[in-house]
Amino acid sequence: MAEPIYIKSPSEIELMRQAGKITAGARTIARQAVRDGISTKQIDRHVHDFITKNGAYPTFLNYNGFPGSACVSVNDEVIHGIPGKRIVRDGDIVSLDVGATFKGFVGDCAGTFPCGEVSEEARRLIEVTRQSFFEGIKYARVGYRISDIGAAIQEYVESHGYSVVRDYVGHGVGRTLHEAPEVPNFKAERKFLARTGNPRLVKGMTIAVEPMVNAGDWQIKELSNGWTVVTADGSLSAHYENTILITDGEPEILTMADDI
Repeated sequence: MAEPIYIKSPSEIELMRQAGKITAGARTIARQAVRDGISTKQIDRHVHDFITKNGAYPTFLNYNGFPGSACVSVNDEVIHGIPGKRIVRDGDIVSLDVGATFKGFVGDCAGTFPCGEVSEEARRLIEVTRQSFFEGIKYARVGYRISDIGAAIQEYVESHGYSVVRDYVGHGVGRTLHEAPEVPNFKAERKFLARTGNPRLVKGMTIAVEPMVNAGDWQIKELSNGWTVVTADGSLSAHYENTILITDGEPEILTMADDI
């Protein structure tokens, strides 16, 4: 049976906006830190410092044991890259996933960014992944179902020759990082929908929509560290995510920065 969905009150939505603003700022700080020669741990430190200086807590830090304040995933790493000694180089693409908890509410967002000059294929993958999010949230309106978002994302991604990861999905977000409902980035099959209930969207829902797109096949594998997920075929991967609020009209993006 699907878990109950937590509808936010006006006062809770305002706290979500504040959490989202800090989270979006952390993503911007991380993006600005991406340069040739920087370590993924140094990027993580920038995120940690920004979030804490703004009166929030890095949501990812120690979440189920995760050791960083940000997930920093490079090239074929899809998600959950552990910050460490790895050095980012010109030509790499870097996926940055960040979360901030402010007064008990969570913002969650991600983006993939180039380091210096990258290949045309890498740049196109980043652009398609980002746009697929916006294609999906055209259906993030009252009356549509969760599955409508994922179907639109998959159609757009595959029309450009890429594939959508199936093993990980978006999610509700609010008092915790992961709430109901699950938000697939693909056209969900009946078995998936039977488990999740495929609810209709209603005003006051807050969800994280986060397409993960591979240049090659959609299959992935988890590394021995128990966290980092990479493409099975070694192809590049990109990630784009925002926390959004379902309203009476267009969805409100709670983690949208001016430059992203």
